[in-house]
Amino acid sequence: MESKQGNTKVTVEEHATPSEPSKPVNMCLWRLMIVAGTLIYGSYTILVHLCEEDGKLPFSSASLILNIEIIKFFISVVLYIPEVKENGFTMPSIWFSLPFAVPAILYCFNNNISVYMQLQMDPASYQVLGNLKILSTAFLYRAIIKRPITGIQWVSLTLLAIAGISNSYGGLQAKGDINSAGVIHVTFIGLVMMCTYCFISGLSGVYTEYILKRQYQTSLHLQNILLYSFGILLNGGVWIFQASEAESFNLFRGYSVYTWIVVITQAFSGLIMSAIMKHANNIVRLFLISSAMMVATALSMLIFGLELNTYFCAAFGLVIIALVLYHQ
Repeated sequence: MESKQGNTKVTVEEHATPSEPSKPVNMCLWRLMIVAGTLIYGSYTILVHLCEEDGKLPFSSASLILNIEIIKFFISVVLYIPEVKENGFTMPSIWFSLPFAVPAILYCFNNNISVYMQLQMDPASYQVLGNLKILSTAFLYRAIIKRPITGIQWVSLTLLAIAGISNSYGGLQAKGDINSAGVIHVTFIGLVMMCTYCFISGLSGVYTEYILKRQYQTSLHLQNILLYSFGILLNGGVWIFQASEAESFNLFRGYSVYTWIVVITQAFSGLIMSAIMKHANNIVRLFLISSAMMVATALSMLIFGLELNTYFCAAFGLVIIALVLYHQ
């Protein structure tokens, strides 16, 4: 492994650690992206809960995701312009562009369902159960990319599954005001949604990494433009459907300061995740997501006065152990 300190670029091995990309990337910028991505991911569920009014979301989930996709698209265009000026521009063929429609469809479904999942569980449980993405990603890595799973990683995945069961059981035992973000709770519908969400997240993550790296020399900004173009079309269609149901075509209906913070931070989160999958891998992405669990739990205790139960604490500890074992 070659490395230089400061603001110079580094080259490391293909099996990147969370702090090191697998291709030449500015290390200071890389570490800043990892930290920023962790904080943003951990604050997402907190911010959505702060948007709630009487236990409901006052805005359309599709409008939220559509605005995020639009911002990501324009940022990618701005970042791509200097490359076009230097190297020129060749219109991508339809066969080159179409594969980006697949993850766009998966992300459209998952991003919308993740908004409504906030109404089915507290922020801390959302983050802990979200670590089940590691299970689906590991199995899909094994099936699609043929990456082997070691014995230690099998132990880690088993602990992760036990953690999910523990937190789910504890959340289902919740009594009183289960709509409060300050109470550990999970509904049965929430569990079904989370299992679906984690499987699709693993599938979309592995597939996105595959298409981003298949044409590694292609600009990441151009690849993002193609992905977000499909995202705008898909979420635009969903928004039109939701708006017709609500009889209101105001794209910003129900928006508050917190909603705009979600839009802006999630736009940058999406760009960070694409850079991670392009220059590292989904394991680094999952490390970031898992670390965000601590951010969400700490913020829940600080903002909502969250009181932890035994099942949650056990699940939290198991997830930490599982993470250490999995990333050895």
